[in-house]
Amino acid sequence: MLKYIGKRLLWMIPVIIGVAVLIFSLMYFVPGDPAKIILGSEATDAQLAAKRAQLGLDQPYLVQLGKYLYNVFIRFDFGQSYIYSNSVAGELMTRVPRTAIIGIGTIVVTCIGIPLGMMAALHAGKWQDSLAMIVALVGVSMPDFWLGMLLVLLFALRLGWLPATGIGGPQYYVLPIICEGFGGIANLARQTRSSMLEVIRADYITTARSKGLSAHKVTWNHALPNALMPIVTIIGNRFAHCLGGAVIIETLFSIPGVGLYVTTAVNNRDYPVVQGCVIILAIISAIGILITDLCYAFIDPRIKAQYEGKGRR
Repeated sequence: MLKYIGKRLLWMIPVIIGVAVLIFSLMYFVPGDPAKIILGSEATDAQLAAKRAQLGLDQPYLVQLGKYLYNVFIRFDFGQSYIYSNSVAGELMTRVPRTAIIGIGTIVVTCIGIPLGMMAALHAGKWQDSLAMIVALVGVSMPDFWLGMLLVLLFALRLGWLPATGIGGPQYYVLPIICEGFGGIANLARQTRSSMLEVIRADYITTARSKGLSAHKVTWNHALPNALMPIVTIIGNRFAHCLGGAVIIETLFSIPGVGLYVTTAVNNRDYPVVQGCVIILAIISAIGILITDLCYAFIDPRIKAQYEGKGRR
């Protein structure tokens, strides 16, 4: 198992390097002059040329790419922001925890879909099933930004229970997490219901019931463990969705995280910030996928035995 983890960690290296090369190339070939962005449109040609030389923008593409990869992966330096003239790495160190709090909180809220889907499956065709599927349908159909505005209108403006925007104590994260997690609850509830319906109709569940096991033991000890594989997949995919949705959520609630940082950078053509944010989000996504794969091994003993068998051979 340790060999598998090490192999997956090694595979992450070329993936992250490939992301870095891709985002650098996109920013290199996109129209726009970073020197003019920094100095403004009133700068003379001589000033622009001097600034390009200072930033190394007058060098060939491969030379710039090589220096960028060296700075990022050897020196852990993402450069300086063109707009704010501060270290991108330092700013990311401040903003990543805020985005991580929203992401982890969203995953926790999303897990509410598991008992909701189980209830729907165990009471298929009854009012519990209908209620769960109505909630799931609403969650799937409602866009995050629209739900966010409704939450702000109700809980911030009308009731005054929670702050609408900004960052501070834990109360500032409640609305963003609910807004981001509601769609995940809906997707997870639907998948859990489908998986549980397939499992509880299996022969071994019938055998467990015929042995006199209680409904609680049959559900939690036999049905749910065998239905978890697609559920874990949905949770893992939701983690990646949280990172992508951070752009919308953090912009909507004015949370100074990675999502708002990259949105502002794109609008201002702040290339080092865009590149740094994309690389950091790619690393977090790769770690999330690795954790999901490890969960597969712990849930399904056959997968774990397969990895250990490869190691013995």
